[in-house]
Amino acid sequence: MIFRSSRRTAPRPGLSGIGRICALLPVLVVLAGCSSLTSLFGGNEDDLGPDLPADKLYNEGVYLLNEKSSPKDAVKKFEEVDRQHPYSEWARKSLLMTAYSYYETQQYEDAIGAAKRYVSMHPGSPDVAYAQYLIGASYYDQIPDVTRDQTRTERAIASLEEVIRKYPNSEYAAQARKKIEVGRDHLAAKEMAVARYYMEKKNFIGAINRFKVVVTQYQTTRLVEEALMRLTECYMMLGIVAEAQTAAAVLGHNFPDSPWYKDAYKLVKGGGLEPTENKGSWISRAFKIS
Repeated sequence: MIFRSSRRTAPRPGLSGIGRICALLPVLVVLAGCSSLTSLFGGNEDDLGPDLPADKLYNEGVYLLNEKSSPKDAVKKFEEVDRQHPYSEWARKSLLMTAYSYYETQQYEDAIGAAKRYVSMHPGSPDVAYAQYLIGASYYDQIPDVTRDQTRTERAIASLEEVIRKYPNSEYAAQARKKIEVGRDHLAAKEMAVARYYMEKKNFIGAINRFKVVVTQYQTTRLVEEALMRLTECYMMLGIVAEAQTAAAVLGHNFPDSPWYKDAYKLVKGGGLEPTENKGSWISRAFKIS
């Protein structure tokens, strides 16, 4: 039985370009060159007061966020804008910055909650695509190892697909597609890990069912080649040679230079057979070989 692993750790890029959000939202107070937050705004920075102007609170939050060491304090400023000046334009901007600040501090559930609130309250905003992307990115950054439950991976993909579906022309659609590709590769890897376990336990039917998921649902991932090779292997072990021949033929047709095809070809030839497509096979229908 051939057990060469094709698994590799998929890259998990960070939120590309996300820091630009501060530049996208207007800042009315010039903050650079100030010796301290207290000297800039006057008084105690924790003394928000009941009547502070919305733009001042907002810009204090931006300053603290840009300091990198104070994103949690920035959240307080942005939330105070919403409390003191609800329904204002500054409150709208502050809600988005709240979501981003939570993301920066890896408080992902809070980031998701704030971003979802933004999408619900401001569906026509020019920044709503970013808010939706931030939801997906927050789930994405929590994707666990393939040995664990993949609910967050599925939620990341669903949220990022919303970006593409609703905002296909936004700058975040391309970033969403890249993350979806990694997420789907991750789900396929989960199926492969379970299928390999079944093979080790000689549960070939269980393994076939898992490899079938990869072939039918994750056909565009890098793991489909190994899945077809393993199907060839399982079917040969069960004596279902027609399906083994088809799996090898489909693998060779779609990935003729794959090392997995070389292994599948050896297995079939070792049984005195040739890779031959059975067009009635579910494998053939999945790939629609002409």
